[in-house]
Amino acid sequence: MLALPLAAAAAGAGTAGLLACGAYWPNCPVFGPVTGRGPRRPVVYLTFDDGPNQRATPLILETLDRHQAPASFFIVGDFARRLPRLASEVARHHLVGNHTDTHVKLHRRGPATVRREIGDAHRALTDVTAVAPRAFRAPHGYRNPFVRRVAASFDYRVFGWTYGVWDTTRPGPEEIRRRVRAKLRPGAIVLLHDGDGYDFAGDRSQTAAALGGIITDARNAGYELRSLAELLDP
Repeated sequence: MLALPLAAAAAGAGTAGLLACGAYWPNCPVFGPVTGRGPRRPVVYLTFDDGPNQRATPLILETLDRHQAPASFFIVGDFARRLPRLASEVARHHLVGNHTDTHVKLHRRGPATVRREIGDAHRALTDVTAVAPRAFRAPHGYRNPFVRRVAASFDYRVFGWTYGVWDTTRPGPEEIRRRVRAKLRPGAIVLLHDGDGYDFAGDRSQTAAALGGIITDARNAGYELRSLAELLDP
């Protein structure tokens, strides 16, 4: 008699586990295809979330230019409207992706909010940079089935990441650099931040200060730095 209740409980637990995977794990395919890593060859993709930021983004752009290194930036639509010249400067040299309009956690939002957040950011980035984004990354990687549908309607490729280094906790430039170096692996998509999605004036100067060393370490280890643009088309 206990077999059916136990089976139902197990099935329920399995379903809950799948839903939690889809909602919270940035690379989980339950809510649609997501790219969390590039090809297994000696390349690394540096990505920056939550900008543009008036202090950190110019320093990061300067360092990337000095090292002739590409990167990819997932930009908050509201911040792009506030700093249109800086957002345009990012787009002139690097891939720009949609990171929602106000950096909300999408996994608990309904279809109207998801559509508004992604759509408003798409329009803002297109207007400001004159380039329609083709990549999307959800804040914190949190998603639900509505995110999949809206992202597909814009023909976005959805990106997660291979690893982050918690640079948002500001452990110091050398520690940020060490954490990136320690986890280098072929095809890694590295999550860093040039802004704070919840604070327009947030301090990401430590990440900016660490970047030159990160690039040097990756190249010394035999890795080539690439843009996510090469992963947009299958």
